[in-house]
Amino acid sequence: MLFEFIATIAAGFGLAGVALVITHLSKLAGKKAPKWLIPLFGAAGIFGFQIHQEYNWYSQQVAQLPEGMTVIKTIEKSIWFRPWSYIKPQTVRFIAADSGHASAQVDDQDIYLVNLYLFERRMSVQQILQVIDCVAPARADYIIPAKDSKLTINEYVEQTTKWRALAQGDPLFISVCSNNR
Repeated sequence: MLFEFIATIAAGFGLAGVALVITHLSKLAGKKAPKWLIPLFGAAGIFGFQIHQEYNWYSQQVAQLPEGMTVIKTIEKSIWFRPWSYIKPQTVRFIAADSGHASAQVDDQDIYLVNLYLFERRMSVQQILQVIDCVAPARADYIIPAKDSKLTINEYVEQTTKWRALAQGDPLFISVCSNNR
């Protein structure tokens, strides 16, 4: 975030410098440039860079994902204080599944544990452990049980949370079940 702040300031000074050059060239041409030209160009540089970063954040994050990670959902949004987002909504969040490292359970080879990662602009990444049943198909949140627990994962899920149905075309189901079978 510090580098983005520095780059934003640099973009503002860069375009203000372009306006300064225009101001000097207009003096050489015998005309006077308006006084508001330099601040206008500086503001345009800052806003332009920030808008560029808002729209490229998603593609930058996806490019940094390790092999085996699959984006399963994106959330696009238009925000009132960003009027340009009404023309093209911004991707503000996305969910990625680590389907390349999903582990099948010893007691049931059709049940996988998979990590989901929740990404949001300017927020820390959150990790959620999910249980995916490839036969049902269904998913459930998974909280690691106590070490002395003798329950299977299926029994544990049925006692603590409940299974939520997944459609056959759900990206999470496709990502985990089709890649690991």
